Amino acid sequence: MTRILVVDDHPLFRRGLVGLLETADDLTVVAEAGDGREAVRIARELRPDVVLLDLGLPHLPGIEVARQLMSQDPAPAILVITMVDDDDTVVAALRVGARGYLLKGATQAQVLDAVRTVASGGAVLGPGVANEVLSGGHRWSHDLTVRESEVLSGIAAGRSNAEIARELGLSLKTVQNHASRVLAKLQVRDRTQAALRMRGLGP
Repeated sequence: MTRILVVDDHPLFRRGLVGLLETADDLTVVAEAGDGREAVRIARELRPDVVLLDLGLPHLPGIEVARQLMSQDPAPAILVITMVDDDDTVVAALRVGARGYLLKGATQAQVLDAVRTVASGGAVLGPGVANEVLSGGHRWSHDLTVRESEVLSGIAAGRSNAEIARELGLSLKTVQNHASRVLAKLQVRDRTQAALRMRGLGP
């Protein structure tokens, strides 16, 4: 069972998230928090597996909350859910340790999938966010073709080659070839390192 802390200063949205998460048999909400300081205190006390974190929080900004939570041992998996979609904010959140970044317009299925992905060690960039980062001109993306960038986005979202193939309308072999070229161009050993590089955390 994945234990979750939901952090958002808007009670209606927070309750909506809690209600959604409670529909899943494999997820349980252990607490809620409405401001940054409360979030840090509760996380240190309850040690949740996943923290769903808004960035626009009173008392302590979400980025600082994430930074403090990542100093815990073990650190929770942080999934940012926010209205802020600018490139600098996305990268800042991922650099301090967030495993995923979703916009508040994400569907219920996307939220549940993202929670499960970050809980299992994967990385998630929701619709809109991946394109924002990919188009941001980061140094790791300069040599990738458009198709390779799409495959990298799928890898960073924790999708298998088969899932990426279905989404892009390609054969599995084609996706495998693209994925191999992505790893070679990024000079990384595996998919996890590729996802970290996309998140701005790799060398």
